[in-house]
Amino acid sequence: MWMTFGRRGVLTDGVIDLRPFQGYPPLKSMRFGEMHDYRITLHGRHREIGQISVRLGEGTGIYYFGHIGYHIDPPWRGHHYAARACRLVHDLFVQAGKESAVITTDPDNEASRRTCEAIGCIEERTVKVPVSLQKEWELSSEKVRYIWKI
Repeated sequence: MWMTFGRRGVLTDGVIDLRPFQGYPPLKSMRFGEMHDYRITLHGRHREIGQISVRLGEGTGIYYFGHIGYHIDPPWRGHHYAARACRLVHDLFVQAGKESAVITTDPDNEASRRTCEAIGCIEERTVKVPVSLQKEWELSSEKVRYIWKI
């Protein structure tokens, strides 16, 4: 169930809340487009347990970083909070007229791969990350691309 409450645009499913915050502005060359950054908290609490970013653009940055980036802090892992957060941002893609979203992960990140599978993503392929992006952004040499049909 997706809900918004308050003027701050907090998204909630009754288990977690996504609280908007101003993240770092991306380089225009990355072509991330409109971005929405959220702190993930337990419902009704303000202590951050992770973050999720939504990028609505298209281009090289999206190809390697994905439309969605998330992380859950170690003490809070194993409760499916990342999957819940993804489901909560689903309507942002609908409103933007997107038919699909890309999520990328490192090949050895089993938790993130399970999150992608839990929300119904299809594994597209594993790609080599250009060395320039690896160095500039401290990325792994490969990313697994998942496609989420919106």
